[in-house]
Amino acid sequence: MNTVDKLAALRQLMRANKLAAYIVPGNDPHASEYMASHWFEMQWISGFNGETGTVVVTLDRAFLWTDSRYYLQAGIELKDSTIELMRESDIDCPSVIEWLTANIQGTVGLNPEMFSVNSYADIQGQLSAVNCQLASIDLIAPLWTENRPAIPQDKLYPYSEDYAGESVESKLARIREQISKNISQATNNQWALLVSALDEIAWLLNIRGNDVEYNPVVISYVVLEAEKCTLFVDSSKLDSAAQNYLDFNNIDVLPYHAVFDYIRGLNATVFYDGAKVNEALFEAIPESCPKRPIQSPILVTKARKNAVELEGERIAMRQDAVALTRFFKWLEEEAFTQSPITEWDLMEKLHEFRAKGVNFVEESFGTIAGYKGNGAIVHYAATPEKCAEVHPEGMLLLDSGGQYLDGTTDITRTVWLGGDIPAQAKRDYTYVLKGHIALSNIRFPRGTRGNQLDALAKQFMWQAGITFGHGTGHGVGHFLGCHEGPQNVRTDNNPTPLEVGHIISDEPGIYRTGEWGIRTENLITVIPAETTAAATTDDQWYAFETLTLCFYDTTLIDRSLMTQEEINWLNAYHKRVYDETAQLLTPEEAAFLARKCQAI
Repeated sequence: MNTVDKLAALRQLMRANKLAAYIVPGNDPHASEYMASHWFEMQWISGFNGETGTVVVTLDRAFLWTDSRYYLQAGIELKDSTIELMRESDIDCPSVIEWLTANIQGTVGLNPEMFSVNSYADIQGQLSAVNCQLASIDLIAPLWTENRPAIPQDKLYPYSEDYAGESVESKLARIREQISKNISQATNNQWALLVSALDEIAWLLNIRGNDVEYNPVVISYVVLEAEKCTLFVDSSKLDSAAQNYLDFNNIDVLPYHAVFDYIRGLNATVFYDGAKVNEALFEAIPESCPKRPIQSPILVTKARKNAVELEGERIAMRQDAVALTRFFKWLEEEAFTQSPITEWDLMEKLHEFRAKGVNFVEESFGTIAGYKGNGAIVHYAATPEKCAEVHPEGMLLLDSGGQYLDGTTDITRTVWLGGDIPAQAKRDYTYVLKGHIALSNIRFPRGTRGNQLDALAKQFMWQAGITFGHGTGHGVGHFLGCHEGPQNVRTDNNPTPLEVGHIISDEPGIYRTGEWGIRTENLITVIPAETTAAATTDDQWYAFETLTLCFYDTTLIDRSLMTQEEINWLNAYHKRVYDETAQLLTPEEAAFLARKCQAI
């Protein structure tokens, strides 16, 4: 079927179920940032292949909401589909729910597996305010019966305690202890915690897999109870080693889709994270069971990296530094001897260098290689068919990362490829670098939240009348998701305080449309700091340790804007980069690195 045929078939089912509209989101049942193609329902119904979007189908019209990254692509792929593009980044574009409440009378349907409990409740509440109803029903599965990708069946594998730093037994005990603080004697210790986030399951059970691009996770569910833990995963994903591992750790195994019947059979207080657990799981909980929404204790606990995880991150950073040094040496000395070269070529070359690293598994996200004006597109994604030629002149922004068994990396460097550097480019780069240094250098008392530190990275560009629209820092997992919570650094009011062991990115930027994008990113981790002699309180103090090891392009620095303290920090950092990585390089590579790390 083409898109028009698919819409017609969907409308036939909508009429049969008395629906006025149907929502098809770009989500999966696990609230994943990246998801397996089995759940590309939005892409299937619309013919639009962007990563982000929501389709709404009524009985006579259809719409696709997506952001500015995909306007051009959507305009091409939606041609002749009868689906109208809703440009959600435009200030006058209504949201999906705003459009529905203003235009729909009757019942709106959606697949409850694709919406979190919180999202479902929000939609339901807004629809009920205008006398509309919400119905839980899956209308895509009956239609998408041909050529639908299967749920991935790659084997799961145990993740060694040598890398994880903690046994499964210890993790289960810690999470159970946290749950026990939320139960009363009336429950008789009969409780169950629903876990659907794939990175939380991977962390809890020390397992990894290859089911989702860029994320070493296993498509599964977990129900944790006081006396047992059940992993819901297809048996085809278990070889004898994996089964023995799960048996050894007393993990029961049931088929992936058996989770719904299992939940229907519970007789316990049920805990769930409404931001992660999908509505279909929630609806399976028996009416007789008390339901207790909580922030997932796994989310909070896995964010605090232990000493083994942090040391693994440092090891991974050294491997990443080797790859980046080799890449930038190639870029400067060899890349432009073959012509032409494109952004895609740069991405492939960087992957080639990273793949040679010890314990490298895959990239941690799709590399962003933005040349000149493309660097100003914050989430730019080059493809083999759509990418710019790169020449030895102008600005290049390179945002990339790797998944190593030791840890996860994420780094952005901006470099000048040749020719005279405009004064404005130097000022922009230096404002970004100053903010980047200011955040990494701050000392703060226990209880400080990321939003309280956000202005540190923006202060210098703010004084120049410049700002940026993305977050300054996101949490990072340990051989898991490159983006994880609950901690972050951004303007939004996040109640989560920064704690020892948290890893976040430090990545301010400046973007000039059509000219260049500049972003400088390291990963930093929270560490204890000594109380100063001048302290007036007994507060416990924290600071940041910089984990990332890679030189900055000092040719872009306007030294007149730098303080001596900032220059001292930069020189000390460059000395550390050289000292920690030079011995892993060839003499020629080490000489190149020495030049890049020269004190200014």
